Amino acid sequence: MTESSVAAEATNTGTGGVAELPHGAQKARAPRGYILGLASSNFGVYLALLTPVMVSLAFKVQHITSSPEEATAALGLIMGVGALFALLCNPLVGRLSDRTVSRFGMRRPWMLGGAIVGLAAFALIGVATSTWMVLLGWCVVQASMNGLLAASTATVPDQVPVSVRGKVSGIIGLTTPLGILGGSFLVNFLADDFARFVVPGVIALVLVSAFVFILKDRVLTEKPAERYGVKEFFGSFVFNPVKHKDFGWTWLTKFLVMFGYAGIATFLPFYLTQQFELGEQEAIGIILMANMASMLAMAISGPIGGILSDKFGKRRPFVAVAGGIMAIGLVVLAFAPSIEMVIVAQTIIGFGAGSFMSVDTALATQVLPNSNDTAKDLGVLNIANALPQSIAPAIAPAIIAFGATTALGGYTTYYLFGAVVALAGAVLVYRIKGVK
Repeated sequence: MTESSVAAEATNTGTGGVAELPHGAQKARAPRGYILGLASSNFGVYLALLTPVMVSLAFKVQHITSSPEEATAALGLIMGVGALFALLCNPLVGRLSDRTVSRFGMRRPWMLGGAIVGLAAFALIGVATSTWMVLLGWCVVQASMNGLLAASTATVPDQVPVSVRGKVSGIIGLTTPLGILGGSFLVNFLADDFARFVVPGVIALVLVSAFVFILKDRVLTEKPAERYGVKEFFGSFVFNPVKHKDFGWTWLTKFLVMFGYAGIATFLPFYLTQQFELGEQEAIGIILMANMASMLAMAISGPIGGILSDKFGKRRPFVAVAGGIMAIGLVVLAFAPSIEMVIVAQTIIGFGAGSFMSVDTALATQVLPNSNDTAKDLGVLNIANALPQSIAPAIAPAIIAFGATTALGGYTTYYLFGAVVALAGAVLVYRIKGVK
């Protein structure tokens, strides 16, 4: 997504809080209520979007399929195709919001529209009776909610001065784990499929609407002169790995480690119900405890990894160790003899993931190909985060099915495969030569 210039202090136009914000001017601080509004909005979106990923989508698929094998294949298809829609629509809506001419503002139409369309798609999934209905609904959810996130994220450079963006980003970053925990907790009190999808969607719509109402959005009076077509859109996804080798290795490292991480949450409900013969409500309770343990570990290791890598002036060892810790957690998960060890495994994985994400991001900023196009390059790097969420679930059914024919078993084979891939990413970080 192209980062906009920092906007000037808003002057109310008297039309629903929409403001004319000229390019290039500077503000001393973010507008009053902006940070809380954006954090609340993001929390609502992640609550709605990640609750299905963590819990409810797997059980929905289980309810409309006739066998565990069919459920696994259907979930892989739904998650894989849906993630592709997220990957495409995030940069697309971000760029389109940059070019939106409306009295309502540049970002607000996309935010409110995304929340409304998302709620309708959640309702469709809730009443769906076939895999294809769930697939259609989930693709619309991913497109609309990721478009919403792209537009809301674009308000940061619009509204927040450079000097405090780090603080704001840190606060906003907390909304992802909070959304996961909130969704895992909420679903314990929702007994049917419709409520499990619609209630989080309603919460998201309410919180997004509140933010839209208080946001003094930029108003674009004329469309940008620069052309934005198919070539420019797909240019947002590419770079030259031969010319920029360090950036290429950074991208591959992130992709491999995140590949090992991406499929865990999606298939954990199936793993618990099939491997440990838990009932649905029991599994939901265990997932809540596992997520709490994982998020606590991430909250501890993220700052520690970042601080230590700054202190020692080195990034690669911390990235390698973090990836190795995640691989160890995956091995523990693969052979977990009890529910308690599943929670221990999730804690280990979370501890490694927290440190990896913080240090890897710092490393990536040191190998960007073009200092004048950092937003585009960071967007390309974000593909390494998003693409595994499509590929891992898509190939998981085949790996699980193959594993079921061996002495190891399906899910043990799948988690061991993830461990090997994550470990490969941890090792390959040493191919990066421009950073210690």
